[in-house]
Amino acid sequence: MIIQLEKTTSAEQKADIIAHVKDAKFKVTEVDTQRASYLVGIGKADVDLRTLGQLPGILDIHRVSDDYKLVSRKWRVRPTVLDLGDGVYIGEGQLSIAAGPCSIESEAQMEKIMDHLVENGVRLMRGGVFKPRSSPYSFRGLGMDGLKLFHQMARARGIKIVTEVMQVSQVEEMHDYVDVFQVGARNTQNFNLLDALGGVDKPVLIKRGISGTIEELLSSAEYVFSGGNEKLILCERGIRTFETASRNTLDLNAVPILKEKTHLPVVVDPSHGIGIREYVAPMALAGIMAGADGILYEAHEKPEEAASDGQQTLNFAESARLIQNMRKVYALRQELE
Repeated sequence: MIIQLEKTTSAEQKADIIAHVKDAKFKVTEVDTQRASYLVGIGKADVDLRTLGQLPGILDIHRVSDDYKLVSRKWRVRPTVLDLGDGVYIGEGQLSIAAGPCSIESEAQMEKIMDHLVENGVRLMRGGVFKPRSSPYSFRGLGMDGLKLFHQMARARGIKIVTEVMQVSQVEEMHDYVDVFQVGARNTQNFNLLDALGGVDKPVLIKRGISGTIEELLSSAEYVFSGGNEKLILCERGIRTFETASRNTLDLNAVPILKEKTHLPVVVDPSHGIGIREYVAPMALAGIMAGADGILYEAHEKPEEAASDGQQTLNFAESARLIQNMRKVYALRQELE
């Protein structure tokens, strides 16, 4: 069960509620987030929620059978919409577009990409300054110096930053320079990192693990939420299957399933999902029709010269055309809903 406490609930009232829940054979975990205070009850016993819900100090109470309780749509039916400030939102009711290079490479590169985004009305830029690479000899990012420059240039243009954090020690030093922390596919079950991100007041975008199930992705989000951070975004970015014709298999089945199971925003990354430039655009459009709240893709002035992932990165002409088409397809989806 999930119990949401009143903002005015006293310590004595909370203690009394916890005692009643424990008497009903439930284990109780207290969760305090940016928005509210909750009690999460885990147990198999049946309990009369109507009686329990009448206790002083309780705002709302719900029975949630899912293992992932706080991110479940069974108790919060209204979808979560994240406000990044300056009129930038992620969630139902608008199409969020985040574009940019796999890796931040230089000031000149960032300036050209940001100009491209501004020209096309895109307010979110993706770009890695710490890059997990399969080979230790590949370009691994510009680090904190690159992030500080990225932040400075983005702020001057009204752009919000989405960038990957790889380890617990980076969370604090990156905090003031990012708008959305990204947890990459390799770190989806890095529970120490998820715990650390539960303690920050910044949105966290969690990518699905390369061999992860939908339920495992939801459980990863539960870690962050239970740690105190409700500002979460889930990202389908393709999974590893037996198929070798594409880099990964973009599982668009996951989009409507996630939209049914959770109140959190769901976005799609077609660049990593298929890994082939020619097919990124159609998969992005398919992701929107599947119900995604946003699309995250890779763009670069000259993809063939990109430091990483050039084979799945759109050039500016392809990117501009995709942005126009995504907005058209999103408008069509709204007509059909």
